[in-house]
Amino acid sequence: MREEPAPESVDTRLAARLGELRTERGWSLEELSGRAGVSRSTLSRLERGELSPTAAVLGQLCTVYGRTMSRLLMEVEAEPPQVVRAAQQLVWRDERSGFVRRSVSPPHAGLRAELVEGTLDAGSVVSYENAPVPGVEQHIWVLEGTVEITVDATVHTLRPGDCLRFRLRGPSRFRCPGPERVRYALMIVLP
Repeated sequence: MREEPAPESVDTRLAARLGELRTERGWSLEELSGRAGVSRSTLSRLERGELSPTAAVLGQLCTVYGRTMSRLLMEVEAEPPQVVRAAQQLVWRDERSGFVRRSVSPPHAGLRAELVEGTLDAGSVVSYENAPVPGVEQHIWVLEGTVEITVDATVHTLRPGDCLRFRLRGPSRFRCPGPERVRYALMIVLP
């Protein structure tokens, strides 16, 4: 009996997709480095799968490629089913920042919204320099813990049950002041 090959990891598929996106645009690593503000050597290692991107670096690349992080991660996933079982939801971790992102309802053809569960360890900060898609609508509902979200230079402190909704056009920052981690639901609606 023939064994099925092991499925590629999310990081392996993400590395390949990042390389494809750059190639589709005809950009050199040097040109992408200038556009994204990420070193050429880091980009090279990311595309070869030698390095897993941090949330911040992935955010910078998403901005350059005009994609939300969810859409990019969806592109490395097989065609998503209508029912997304918990065991099938794509989970991505940034060990450096303590950020975990679960794609609860991934982007799907014909749908503009997606749902993400995020967790951030106490004391952790994740910053994004720009909106991946200017004007993207976001709704953040805190389920556990406390988070400080900075949008348009305004800091919003959210606690369990609180919801922040806005259109993102610039930088944003998520900070978990603690003492415990924060868990939130994020709904993203494309313009």
